[in-house]
Amino acid sequence: MLHYQIQGDGPVWVFLHGFLESSSMWEALPLSELPITALFIDLPGHGKSELLDQNPSIHVMAQEVQKVLVHLDIQKFTIVGHSMGAYVGLELSQNPGFQKLILLNSNCWSDSEQKKQDRLRVAAIVQKAKYHFVREAIPNLFSHPESHPRFIETLVKEANEMPPEAIAYAALAMRERADFTSFVNAHPAQFIFIHGKLDRLVDADELESKIIGPSIHLLDSGHMAHVEAGEEVMKVLKNYL
Repeated sequence: MLHYQIQGDGPVWVFLHGFLESSSMWEALPLSELPITALFIDLPGHGKSELLDQNPSIHVMAQEVQKVLVHLDIQKFTIVGHSMGAYVGLELSQNPGFQKLILLNSNCWSDSEQKKQDRLRVAAIVQKAKYHFVREAIPNLFSHPESHPRFIETLVKEANEMPPEAIAYAALAMRERADFTSFVNAHPAQFIFIHGKLDRLVDADELESKIIGPSIHLLDSGHMAHVEAGEEVMKVLKNYL
């Protein structure tokens, strides 16, 4: 079973981290201020969760998260997913107990052909030059990396502890993920986007052009809004309690 931690009391919110991260990423936010039961899960190959011995798949990742929910007898839940974590959350939106998904610096469409080629390159590069890839990739997540050296070093250290096979698995899983754009637009009350105007991984203009109905909260940040605009992220989360 995937590694998980629980804190607080109230409605269950499931927090799913992004690529190269773990559930420790959520320590950047004062989530204990929220009147919720917060369930933090390490996705396969990340943090303290072991890599799956299956073909790379966001759908399979979601099935593993579902096993945790069943184990804990959780009947209803809201998800907050950062980047890749939101892709897993989209799969879980098909679960009858699903209530809302807050997509933090993420999107709901499948990869373009160019992006799919980029994922293949990442999967190949990390087998030979993982440390170089991590050192280059993580600062690029921030709009102003020079302002967050300690956080970047912590992320780099954590990512470098991941086996290259786990990084490749996640990259290839994201490459093959399903497109949920139509479903999201058809259920606007259940999907909320928190996004950085300066996000280099998911273009804010593209997000606004493809999402019709669901709320989009644009913040002055890059791909790591929970670090660069934490107070604003918390304000949005409190709005959806």
